[in-house]
Amino acid sequence: MKKKLLTLAICLNLALIWGNSLMTGDDSGALSGGVLAFLGRFAPVLLTEAGHTFLRKAAHFSEFALLGLLYCGRHRLVRQETPPHLLGFGMAVACIDETIQIFTPGRASSLIDVWIDTSGFALGFAVIFTIYIINTTLKEKL
Repeated sequence: MKKKLLTLAICLNLALIWGNSLMTGDDSGALSGGVLAFLGRFAPVLLTEAGHTFLRKAAHFSEFALLGLLYCGRHRLVRQETPPHLLGFGMAVACIDETIQIFTPGRASSLIDVWIDTSGFALGFAVIFTIYIINTTLKEKL
């Protein structure tokens, strides 16, 4: 059951990631502008061009960090080992994401975003992997 739920969560996360990339430049700008206006009430420093750029990059990082958590968590349920080459999945998703944006009106592809996305995935992956290592170490000591 957990495996199916994690698989569904991964698919929904991928739909969110790629769905955001399918949004036109105007629609994407309006969405991030709305989020920026809301957050700007609490952190006025975000109401700058640099703040807007930070928000967009943080969104990339966050949605991929969630993907890394989910993907590594699902992998932990079905295998004993979590090989580092699984990080390639995160980079592949990031490359697909940026490729989608090449063909979306008003959007552009960015190599920097591929690295931001991959870094977010790696962080999520590392969190789950670290928890696994800690749990394994504690079980061995008990």
